[in-house]
Amino acid sequence: MRKDLEEKTISVEKIFKGKVLDVEVHTVSLPDGEVSKRELINHRGAVAVLALTKNNEVILVEQYRKAIEAVTLEIPAGKLEPGEDNKKLSAIRELQEETGYLVTEDRLEKLCDVHVALGYSSEITIYFVDGLEHAGEQNPDDDEFINLKKYPLDEAFRLLDENIITDSKTMLALAYLKNRKGMK
Repeated sequence: MRKDLEEKTISVEKIFKGKVLDVEVHTVSLPDGEVSKRELINHRGAVAVLALTKNNEVILVEQYRKAIEAVTLEIPAGKLEPGEDNKKLSAIRELQEETGYLVTEDRLEKLCDVHVALGYSSEITIYFVDGLEHAGEQNPDDDEFINLKKYPLDEAFRLLDENIITDSKTMLALAYLKNRKGMK
């Protein structure tokens, strides 16, 4: 990190503490010595899994998202539970809960860490696994209502290209699959 760009925190005012995120206002000293405010959302973190079946189908979940008042298609994902510090194990748990698919830790490939809106927040680590066979039933959290969907690769890419999939983590994961893995 270039030290001449760093903002030093002078004070922190906690505005809201929630179940999923906290909101804070930081008073910071800027590199030129001036003082400014930064509004930050602290999320405890999340994981997501871009998963393919043994038949090369993309596993997605369909769910209602209140923030946009719409049903979305997304890769399976969820927040870290309190005390969870192994993100791979969290990803395994979320994949099983939301889809019924099982995977072992050694099969998960970390794709990237994503800073969803780095002006004020950071949030998620995305993993990749392929060749999955269905192993069981969904077991979502009590407040989650999810439909499991599977799409052939070309259909998933069409949904991405036509902007039907608008969730950023899913868009990034599918773009990774399409580009870095050399798939069309």
